[in-house]
Amino acid sequence: MLKGIDQRLSAEIVHVLMLMGHGDDLVICDVNHPAATIAAETSYGRLIDMAGCDIPTAARAILTLMPLDTFVPAPVSRMQVVSNPEGQVPIFDRMQAVVDQAEGRAVTIQALERFDFYAAAKRSFAIIRTSDSGPYGCFILKKGVVDLPEL
Repeated sequence: MLKGIDQRLSAEIVHVLMLMGHGDDLVICDVNHPAATIAAETSYGRLIDMAGCDIPTAARAILTLMPLDTFVPAPVSRMQVVSNPEGQVPIFDRMQAVVDQAEGRAVTIQALERFDFYAAAKRSFAIIRTSDSGPYGCFILKKGVVDLPEL
């Protein structure tokens, strides 16, 4: 354990967040997502499990270390409800509240059609699968810049 790092964040998750650069994407998903299959095609190349967490809890912990990109209009993407592109499920509002609170501003979340989401997930840096049962608990977070003082 280290001071100041949420205990839900494993060493592997912290390592992945450190490896990621500005503009890299991180997928956080539920147990229904084909995460293992898609993770094989990501930059990291394997699935990371964050067992015991629902999606908002996992995102809240991750966003204590990782800022969202401020150079793009929508630094978060989610999967659309199949056959109902305007459809809403409770996880959408819950994640909106988490990202807004983490960033201290209103964050735009864009909706992607299911197969467009899968394609974007394959281009991501890594995939973290939570224990959330879903449905539609699939989000892509684009990493922003950490403004650090000079050494």
